[in-house]
Amino acid sequence: MHLKTSTLRRAHRVMGLVVGLQLLLWAASGAFFVWSDLDEVHGDHLRNPESGFVLQPGWVSPGSINVSEVSGFVPTQLETLDLVRIAGKTCYRLIDQAGAIVLADVTTGAVRGPLGEDEALALARESFGPDVQLRAASRIDEADVGAHHEYRGGMLPAWVFEFEHASNTRIYVSEAGGQVTRHRNSVWRIFDFLWMVHTMDYVGRDDFNNPVVRVVAVLAIILALSGYWLFGRTSPLLMRRRR
Repeated sequence: MHLKTSTLRRAHRVMGLVVGLQLLLWAASGAFFVWSDLDEVHGDHLRNPESGFVLQPGWVSPGSINVSEVSGFVPTQLETLDLVRIAGKTCYRLIDQAGAIVLADVTTGAVRGPLGEDEALALARESFGPDVQLRAASRIDEADVGAHHEYRGGMLPAWVFEFEHASNTRIYVSEAGGQVTRHRNSVWRIFDFLWMVHTMDYVGRDDFNNPVVRVVAVLAIILALSGYWLFGRTSPLLMRRRR
């Protein structure tokens, strides 16, 4: 039994060095999450509230829109129908199950094209509360967005605008969707990095059920149980009681 205890003790120490670091990272990242204000993480505190829409007489029926003008759109597989406001005009937005998008003027039914840079910038400025200067503007597509990109999973292509503000906010505007889709700031980027550390998904950051975290979770349980077992076998107080 002495040999078994000493062997387990050595294994427990080695496992503690490996698993203990991840336990520390779990605790540190978890502490950051619970003390973070999600409104600040998402940038909501710097967003202007979105105004609603008022139904007006003279709007055409969405069924009268000539969706055949948009390549790839399948009207029999309509997934979403909503409204967006672009350059002061209200537009229908139709999205099919494959993600193809149609934008059409609500008063004429005329299909319009994707957003240009000036239109996208206007939407970004309307969305961002602080009145600050533009720092940089760019356009991104699938080739620019990898598994760790802060805009992963967003509608592409998209316009990106960064403003001269302490939050280092970048605003993403969907070119085809006609709306602001993401606000990303410095706090969100810290949160996102720690989320990767917490989930141990070093490939895409968002999979909480990946094999690595499962293995480490099992090892953490074994580490805790072996620690209690060793305490029971080697604690002077318990040993005296057994005598």
